[in-house]
Amino acid sequence: MTSDKPYILTINGGSSSIRFALYQVEASLEKALSGKIDRIGLSGTTLTFHDAASNQQGSLKLSASDHKSAANFLIDWLEKLDSFPSVRAVGHRVVHGMHHTEPELVSQQLLDELNRIRPYDPDHLPSEIELIETFRQRHSQLPQVACFDTAFHQTMPRVAKLLPIPRRFEAKGIQRYGFHGLSYSYLMEELARIGDPSATAGRVLLAHLGNGASLAAVRDGKSIDTSMGFTPTAGLVMSTRSGDLDPGVAPYLARTEQIDTKQFYDMVNHKSGLLGVSETSSDMRDLLSQEHNDVRAAEAVALFCYQAKKWIGSYAAALGGLDTLVFAGGIGENAPAVRKRICEGLGFLGLELDETRNAKTADVISTEASRITVRVIRTDEEQMIARSVSRTCAAILKR
Repeated sequence: MTSDKPYILTINGGSSSIRFALYQVEASLEKALSGKIDRIGLSGTTLTFHDAASNQQGSLKLSASDHKSAANFLIDWLEKLDSFPSVRAVGHRVVHGMHHTEPELVSQQLLDELNRIRPYDPDHLPSEIELIETFRQRHSQLPQVACFDTAFHQTMPRVAKLLPIPRRFEAKGIQRYGFHGLSYSYLMEELARIGDPSATAGRVLLAHLGNGASLAAVRDGKSIDTSMGFTPTAGLVMSTRSGDLDPGVAPYLARTEQIDTKQFYDMVNHKSGLLGVSETSSDMRDLLSQEHNDVRAAEAVALFCYQAKKWIGSYAAALGGLDTLVFAGGIGENAPAVRKRICEGLGFLGLELDETRNAKTADVISTEASRITVRVIRTDEEQMIARSVSRTCAAILKR
């Protein structure tokens, strides 16, 4: 990994993890190193990495009670790499960006704004801010770029952003924002790269199905609606998130179970979804293996597929039809059985699934006769962060 060519470092912070990657800036962005610090704040915290150039892998144990200590450990480790002096910029995934429409160089003004909106996303924003501030303290000369997950959906029409609550709350920023924007941006760029005409002039439905799951309806390259809302808890049932829920459930549980706001938040974000319904696992792989022996697992899988099918139908209506459906994310990319069940019954839209192609997870899993092209595309948020940094810091990277 020694080179005089510049590198971009990408940081993708989750609630208990940090994904990182180094990209060498050449004609195209080449991933030279990737890794992850997992189980932050828990026992067994581990840094794992893969060096693409030497094809070497490794892991290290560490003690990290929070993202700041994990980030300091990561920086200490990165500084020992021969390539680190060639890092010219750092890109961060920032889940919530309010009304920002593009990636943006981190400034004190931006940090102040992010700190102000911390309550909008207490699961992600505090740790993401901590990561940015730690890199700023350790390497103040490195430009940092915030890449907002919400930016992709800023093109949604006003009617798709409005929440049906008293209008005065809109002035406080309470509206539908949508998330998974880095993934969706990458998928749309991939559609354009492979020559799918619907990427720029057509009706596309993107299904990012993973631990977090959402769908986005895209017309002529612009998001017009998405299933996540004011927070990432909304929309589809997910691994541990409930997705859309009757608002009356909260006051009912407060009266009958004495569940307060904090407990309710924890329940709908960390104890619901596939985990809550199955009572055994939040992992779709586990549930698929258990569904023939455990009705709870079978119902969790059925609920996930049923809800995804309903969202596809509703967004086909919003789009006025559908040209391309893309499956991505851990479940979307790796679970043929789930893709099949979601697509069953969508023949009225002109969708025909090729079972052989689907079983093999081919790039295109629809039949030749299908009016809708159904694709599987492996999303890459880190690559999208690197592209965003490259575009934002083009002049710096040429020095």
